[in-house]
Amino acid sequence: MIQIRNLIKTFNTNIAIQIEHLHIKNKEIVGLVGNNGAGKTTLFRLILDLYETDNGIIESKGRNVAKYEDWKIYTGAFIDEGFLIEFLTPEEYFYFIGKCHNLTTAEVDSRLQYFEKFMGGEILGKKKYIHSFSMGNKQKIGIIGAMLKHPEILILDEPFNYLDPSSQIEMKRLLIDFNQKYGTTMFLSSHNLEHITEVSNRLLLLEKGTLLSDIKNIDNSAVLELRNYFEKQ
Repeated sequence: MIQIRNLIKTFNTNIAIQIEHLHIKNKEIVGLVGNNGAGKTTLFRLILDLYETDNGIIESKGRNVAKYEDWKIYTGAFIDEGFLIEFLTPEEYFYFIGKCHNLTTAEVDSRLQYFEKFMGGEILGKKKYIHSFSMGNKQKIGIIGAMLKHPEILILDEPFNYLDPSSQIEMKRLLIDFNQKYGTTMFLSSHNLEHITEVSNRLLLLEKGTLLSDIKNIDNSAVLELRNYFEKQ
């Protein structure tokens, strides 16, 4: 689904990303971990063509993301609240996303039912703009918006941030179920090793822009290796 070759991104003289090769396969859930400044968000922004590469190629389903835009149709992403349209209500925001993908209002309403427990009665029907919501609820709105079109590829940067414990548990359930139900390929980052290993079948360890480890994760087997690494830092 996603293929990266000889990727380099620098800011001034600092190398932010240097990845020789990375292949994310169809229907995988890949977790990206690393300390602050490792380059996780930068890598996501490069994949989404929000940053220009200095060298290398990023392909989505065999198409260079910097030269074509058809990948945007089947890709959902939420990096931060900058992805939101904060002067809209959540309903207006979701209907806008639906309209961009030829979904009727009824279809959007139907799809929103899937996220009812995740919303916890705190999102819809509040008659207020997104900018007035808490960071946790903005996070929920952004994630739901990214998943609403049933994307083939889903990219979420720190999806567990700002969520209360109940919402974190529901977030994990949603990701696993969504992957199984729709076959969505997921690329997720998190500082929380327990959460990310519970949902991912593959873990990538990124430090100083370089991939140090590519770990198969069977029954949370990766968490011990990752803990051992970070304890030594």
